[in-house]
Amino acid sequence: EHYGWISDIRTTNNAEQLQTRLNRDSQLADFVRTIMQAPAAGSQAPPPSPPPPPPLPQQRPTHHQETQFEAKLQELQQQFCISQYNNTDIRIRRDQVLADSFRVLMRHTTHTLTTQKCKVQWVGEEGMDCGGLTREFFFKLSRQLFNPHYGLFQYSAHGSYTVQISPFSSQIDDALQWFKFAGRVIAYAIVQGQLLDVFFARHFYKALLKKPFALSDIEAVDISFYNSLLYIQDNDPEPLQLTFSIEEEVFGDIIETDLRKNGSKIAVTQGNKSEYIKLLLEWRLTKGVKSQMEALVTGLTELVPLRFLSKFDAQEVEWVIAGTPEINVDDWRKHTEYTGVCDRNIQCTLRRVQGTQR
Repeated sequence: EHYGWISDIRTTNNAEQLQTRLNRDSQLADFVRTIMQAPAAGSQAPPPSPPPPPPLPQQRPTHHQETQFEAKLQELQQQFCISQYNNTDIRIRRDQVLADSFRVLMRHTTHTLTTQKCKVQWVGEEGMDCGGLTREFFFKLSRQLFNPHYGLFQYSAHGSYTVQISPFSSQIDDALQWFKFAGRVIAYAIVQGQLLDVFFARHFYKALLKKPFALSDIEAVDISFYNSLLYIQDNDPEPLQLTFSIEEEVFGDIIETDLRKNGSKIAVTQGNKSEYIKLLLEWRLTKGVKSQMEALVTGLTELVPLRFLSKFDAQEVEWVIAGTPEINVDDWRKHTEYTGVCDRNIQCTLRRVQGTQR
């Protein structure tokens, strides 16, 4: 009964299904191309994208974890010298958030983005940015940029609300520039102390930190593949007659890829199965997205060198980028000062927020 799992390792992609997927992503590519062409203010805006669903609830960090993380985060923030007197003015049209943000953030130098405070102005609206407009800007930008509707990213698994880089994103014009921009957005949010409205799959954070994958990283992405690797890990693989290669069916053609040099001639044994699992895991999690990930990391490290993040693990990097889905109402109450409003109304609001999370 386990051989059915092992057969999943020799991945087959039905040509008709794959062609349908490519056709769909071609339409997404056309949509993103429309965004890149950026119609002038007052002209017809591209169709709005549906908002992504809320992230899955996650386990709240313990007090000890919070204390350690806060110390690391404070150390990270001290790496940046943000001037309180020089601002980077960002003018954005609400119907062209992606296009305008791309032009502004890719135009400014690394020095400007890492030393000046972000000040946002929504075109055609009055308002002074005392922090709220900047938060709204990063919220709206991340909701669009990382939305699978645009084709750069996809949900990591059926029924999951975490995202990962889509292997079909290579079909989009200037995809690598868009991924470099995505990395710059993540970094700029870190520099400015802002959170993004996106939760990535765990292996994405490890790839970002250039840390090795673990077998558990594939469990939430592909349970069948996980079961296959788990079976190999717990049993003698020699009867399966596996080699250090992988076969895929693409548009009716069988393509064999070596996981290591001359891998098709090297049998998987009890002695080398750990290396096989490691290589196969890396292949599965990076297939078709290596160049995109490299471009994203390039965009990020232009503003935030990886050594600044070296003390964080994958879970903590998620907190740096997106925070936690659950609002800590006790902490909110403890660190909030308010004047000119009824205390009873404030406490009632806080209780309601806290009640929705139970």
